[in-house]
Amino acid sequence: MRIITGKYKGRHFEIPRTFKARPTTDFAKESIFNVMKGYIDFEGIEALDLFAGTGSISLELLSRGCSSVVSVEADRDHVRFISQCMQKLGTAQNILVKGDVFKFLKSCHRLFDFIFADPPYALEQLPTIPDLIIENGLLKDNGFLVVEHGKQLDFSNHPNFMEHRKYGSVNFSIFRPTAVKNMVIGEEE
Repeated sequence: MRIITGKYKGRHFEIPRTFKARPTTDFAKESIFNVMKGYIDFEGIEALDLFAGTGSISLELLSRGCSSVVSVEADRDHVRFISQCMQKLGTAQNILVKGDVFKFLKSCHRLFDFIFADPPYALEQLPTIPDLIIENGLLKDNGFLVVEHGKQLDFSNHPNFMEHRKYGSVNFSIFRPTAVKNMVIGEEE
């Protein structure tokens, strides 16, 4: 796993072979961040990384200058790995929460500029994530939500859906509290 750009660009972290998490591919991660930098300046914002897994997205957000990143992950081994990565970078802007994402979403009273959710693709509650985030008011008015998901899900009829991006087998749906446009973008290579 590597950090694509920013102040920690090029840093590599070896993911233990025993991990159940599948990190977002470097190609897909770089592509979605390139899309998002057209919408949001990551410098100084507050971000939330749900289902943090290996911490790849959290590390990327910190590298791009987020003032704080809250990472939520339930697996204790993954939490330990993310903590070790953060220590190696010497960053204090990360808040690591070991716990259930759905409980966190219901109890969180903080607002974020950017939220990234990368749940297991087979997770039964995956389709409810945009509603939980938006209805609980976790996004600032000008904030964005990106949900990574498999090809079987189509969020294009969601009232807060903005656009869809597909990179190989990785799909991203982008949401905004008040979506300003609805676009479906084809596969990009």
